[in-house]
Amino acid sequence: MNAPLNLQELVATVDQRHLDHLEEEAIFILREVAAAFERPGLLFSSGKDSCVVLRLAEKAFKTRVAGNEFKGKLPFPLVHVDTGHNFPEVTEFRDRRVAEMGERLIVAHMDESIKKGTVRLAHPLESRNGHQTVTLLEAIEDNRFDVLIGGARRDEEKARAKERIFSHRDAFGQWQPKEQRPELWNLFNTRIRPGEHFRAFPISNWTELDVWLYIARENIPLPSLYFAHQRQVIRRKGLLVPLTEVTPPEAGETVETATVRFRTVGDMTCTCPVESTAADASDIVAETLTVTVSERGATRMDDRTSEASMERRKKEGYF
Repeated sequence: MNAPLNLQELVATVDQRHLDHLEEEAIFILREVAAAFERPGLLFSSGKDSCVVLRLAEKAFKTRVAGNEFKGKLPFPLVHVDTGHNFPEVTEFRDRRVAEMGERLIVAHMDESIKKGTVRLAHPLESRNGHQTVTLLEAIEDNRFDVLIGGARRDEEKARAKERIFSHRDAFGQWQPKEQRPELWNLFNTRIRPGEHFRAFPISNWTELDVWLYIARENIPLPSLYFAHQRQVIRRKGLLVPLTEVTPPEAGETVETATVRFRTVGDMTCTCPVESTAADASDIVAETLTVTVSERGATRMDDRTSEASMERRKKEGYF
């Protein structure tokens, strides 16, 4: 008969030496981006992955003066596509973190795209997540970005597993999986024609567990909703839908209060929490060791519409 598993003891025995390799690889990629492109930008949603990429960028381009304090400036601005339906905790964290670092932030507002008529919603409470592509491509054109650095990982979803570290996008901003370039021996083909651009993903080879191990090791600040808190939710189709002004209860549904945390953050209309009592990064590492469903599969309503939903959106220019 097997003895009960103590997760905290298991966390203490996890070999973290691979994090040094992953960190070195990511810093190498970030420096390749800065060397190969003229107008890069770093996508910063304030999600856990983008916060990790931001810390890696600090290590790549700044001087560490003490603890988590860095001196210097990043060689590119931070970029956020604001759907207008972001969680308030995330927006507050974004503004506070950027102010602390003294970095330049470019915010592309979907409300502006709606005003221009380039984004048209079927109804006011429609999920804006899929429409981010339009606002993102407009920001790329307006700022003439030739590469955007993102925090996507291959373990997130089937379509992301096909992604290259340097992902080529055509003149329409579209991703064509059959036209991606080989990446042998860490040699990257970064040539582009006018109007084309790249997306670069320094943490492609990381897993969700790697991300949380690194957050715990580096003491990386995150929005509060990543950790256990009380929230009103609605149980719908196997998910916990947060009660917000854009996700009201439907007829016959009951609102309840639960102890939850978010595994990923995004548009309020499609991002759901999970029940959890994990209060810090170490607790989340212990939880992550036992999960069998990816964070997108467990928390994103829009990725459940079909197995091809993410690939379709990526082909249209999505993150």
